[in-house]
Amino acid sequence: MFEALIDPTAGATLSGGATALAPRPADLHGRTVGLLANTKRNAEQFLDAVADLLAAEHGAKDVVRRRKLSITDPVPADTLAELVAACDVVVVGVGDCGSCSASAVADGLALEAAGVPAVVICSDAFTVSADAMARLQGSPGYDYITTAHPVAPLDADGIRERARLALPEIVGTLTTDGAAAA
Repeated sequence: MFEALIDPTAGATLSGGATALAPRPADLHGRTVGLLANTKRNAEQFLDAVADLLAAEHGAKDVVRRRKLSITDPVPADTLAELVAACDVVVVGVGDCGSCSASAVADGLALEAAGVPAVVICSDAFTVSADAMARLQGSPGYDYITTAHPVAPLDADGIRERARLALPEIVGTLTTDGAAAA
């Protein structure tokens, strides 16, 4: 059994306390939503379903889609800069294995540190990896959301249903109004 997690993102452990969360908007009406997908099967489809719901039910205006080339590497600096410059909030996911869940949490914390509210989505089978990365990055207790495992084999209807079920927590994590309602 492992006593400690080795940072799969190859980044230095953060020191000086937990990453401060970026200020949340009151709501998502008229906001630009970033989607940061990894290479896991159905990650992009899941995030697209979330974006559709955010537009239809919460008035999100634009979507910026980015895809990481590796499930284990941190978000590339140029991609992080693009998301920070273009987005009001970012949805990161889907952590559907141990490595990608840990990496997704590191990416969410990087966005928060850069001043952009982020919500990370991981499947519930990999909370140990996600929690370990949050601790390693100096932010124990980082608030990500979970969806039932697995996401990869879902069909289009299953993906849409999972996105619908996750939506209240996504909005609650990204906004001040949603946090009060959640």
